[in-house]
Amino acid sequence: MSQLRLPLGLPETCETEFLVGESNARAIHQLEHWATWPVMAALLVGPRKSGRSLLARIFAAKTGGRIFDDADRAKETDVFHAWNQAQQDRRPLLIVAEAAPPEWQVKLPDLRSRLAASPLLEIGPPDDALLPQLIEHAFARHLLHTRPEVIAWIARRIERSHVAVLRVADALETVSGERLSIPMVKSSLEATGLLTETNGG
Repeated sequence: MSQLRLPLGLPETCETEFLVGESNARAIHQLEHWATWPVMAALLVGPRKSGRSLLARIFAAKTGGRIFDDADRAKETDVFHAWNQAQQDRRPLLIVAEAAPPEWQVKLPDLRSRLAASPLLEIGPPDDALLPQLIEHAFARHLLHTRPEVIAWIARRIERSHVAVLRVADALETVSGERLSIPMVKSSLEATGLLTETNGG
């Protein structure tokens, strides 16, 4: 497991770290080789709380590129003009959205064609190795303390999503002054309906 950080001289905190795993490694590889893109823009998509905006900021800080965040909620003409400007300036642009077309319903034909010509960089749901790391990361932000086996226990029993990890950390804040045990975690997460039990009891 590795991490990317904002190269801005900031302290190494959870706010500036992006955890790398199989589910996002291909997107990072494509960002590292942005000079090979067929156009000077790419579409970076991923589920909520997946770190897509942070990854975009890391890319922009390292390359001098630009970001158009939440593009799927912006005016299509603004995204269209940003794409064209990137080609004119020869400066890479990351268009960040939750999903790619056709799930992102783009009405402007010229924008649809430009997005179709742009590389698609996807962040997927957390993989088996990344999920425990995300839980540990979220616990650090919430000042929650526990043992590795408790993290592993949680990872086997919650929904495999970035949002679920944050909800688990939020739910356990009520016991943040104590070292979390499996019985404590089970009681709290059962009460909030966050346990799926999909991978065993």
